[in-house]
Amino acid sequence: MSIAATALPSARSRAGTLRLFSTPALVLVGIALSVGVYQTLTVTPGADDAILNGPFLQSRFVGHIALSAVSFAVVAVVGVPLGVAVAVAGRATRIVVFLLANLGQAVPGIGILVLLYAFLGLGATPVIIALVAYGMLPVLRNTVAGIQGVDPAAVEAARGMGMTRMQALTRVQVPLASPLIFAGLRTTLVLIIGTATLGNFIGGGGLGDVINSGINRSDRIVFVGAVMVAAFALLADWALSLVERAVVPRRTSA
Repeated sequence: MSIAATALPSARSRAGTLRLFSTPALVLVGIALSVGVYQTLTVTPGADDAILNGPFLQSRFVGHIALSAVSFAVVAVVGVPLGVAVAVAGRATRIVVFLLANLGQAVPGIGILVLLYAFLGLGATPVIIALVAYGMLPVLRNTVAGIQGVDPAAVEAARGMGMTRMQALTRVQVPLASPLIFAGLRTTLVLIIGTATLGNFIGGGGLGDVINSGINRSDRIVFVGAVMVAAFALLADWALSLVERAVVPRRTSA
């Protein structure tokens, strides 16, 4: 074995480790820079202290995590199996499913929230339904593309080894399509976290309460809310990338 051949996996390992820790490091740097910007913003007596305190920020942050986690879990549990089923179904089925999924993103998020508020009232439930509808399309699209993009020769080889159609789907096609599926999941996760801030308009809570509290009152409050949402989205995407590294089969090179 040549020196170049042995050095290649080592170089790839170092690059993977660097990418693994780059996101949290960049988030910490961004927060440090944000502290400096925060100090330059004008203080609004009374308003800042009422919002920028530990209990209020913590409760809204926990609420934002709950909204995002529940919505993302529903999208993942429903969207991935549905995408797999749609990928092997007929063209007519795909057209109908994607038409409905596209409606979820074609309508502005605030429009979906207002519509659900008219039927379900205030609270977290209409917010979660809206986030699920808004985040379903990327998962469906990537799952279908991933399944249909698997080399037919791999499927035929699996069938030739005695696998049934379902076994070939679950043991060959889904694992090979998993990188694209996870790309859709990561896109949806960030989309849900950002859109969840709109839940404030119908009493859903979350960090949208912080941002909305600072509008027309204090730039500091808006800034803190925006930084918290951005940091949460980046760290959540990074955490999901760790899950992807753990479960996605790695291709071996010659």
